[in-house]
Amino acid sequence: MKPKLSLGSWAFAFGPFANEPWPFERVLQYTSEAGYNGIEINGFSPHPTDEEFDTLVKRKELCKRIEAYGLGVSGYAPSFVEVPPDRIPAELYVERIKRAVAFAGDLGTNRIRIDTVSAPSSLTEEAFKRRFEHLSQVWRAAAEAAGAEGAEIVWEFEPGFWLNKPSEVLAMCHAVDSPYFRILFDTSHAYMGAVMAAKHFDGTENLEGGVTAYAKLLAPHIGHFHLIDSDGTLHNDETSTHAEFGNGFVNFPQLLQETGPLFLDMEWWGVDFCFNAEVEVWGRKAVPYIQQLISEVHSSK
Repeated sequence: MKPKLSLGSWAFAFGPFANEPWPFERVLQYTSEAGYNGIEINGFSPHPTDEEFDTLVKRKELCKRIEAYGLGVSGYAPSFVEVPPDRIPAELYVERIKRAVAFAGDLGTNRIRIDTVSAPSSLTEEAFKRRFEHLSQVWRAAAEAAGAEGAEIVWEFEPGFWLNKPSEVLAMCHAVDSPYFRILFDTSHAYMGAVMAAKHFDGTENLEGGVTAYAKLLAPHIGHFHLIDSDGTLHNDETSTHAEFGNGFVNFPQLLQETGPLFLDMEWWGVDFCFNAEVEVWGRKAVPYIQQLISEVHSSK
């Protein structure tokens, strides 16, 4: 069984779309017509949020709207701007997680996307240790709260947020040590972290073997997958540029062949065109590209 493909709705809300974000209905129509199987929900207005859809009745109606286009939901990416997990008490973050989990569950997904919220910066060894320990405790509490409801939190590491070195990401997985805390492996972010050492403070790290080596390093902890190419640059000197498939440096055939069932056996693959002005065109081209990629990898085994 091939993984189902979903499209992150944030592609039509941030960056070049920030001033005039597409209404969610338009995103659903586009996603369906482009051949995707599902949507990954950007939890920032005007796209659905747990604050807006605060009753089961409203959420059932939202489900009907999504299902009317033949789509499922692969995950929910709510805002955590007001509750940065490395700087607030665990109970505040856990409360936010619980609301997100309830909303996502009512939409048929158990996957909550998280990040560190804080920008990368230079820290003393002692300051780093304190902050790291606090974050791991907060995320452990959040993961256990999610797990109690049959959900999981998936951390998307990226250059624009604190903890973006391969060793730091792995260390956090070990520190949280919960089956309900997983990694969201984004190929563009992995390239920028493992190959380009983008926005690494207090020393840089590179992984020989690049994206594939990074995936193998994190393999026991990976719970979700975002595909997008990388041209080796940053968008506005913040996060990874999300490039057109085939025009970047990510070796997708190698990644999928060498990791075997790690990604190929997943139910969902998310396609992430965040901050990309060409998503309307490139998003359509991505579906046959990925489907062909999967077929070629399967036939080579």
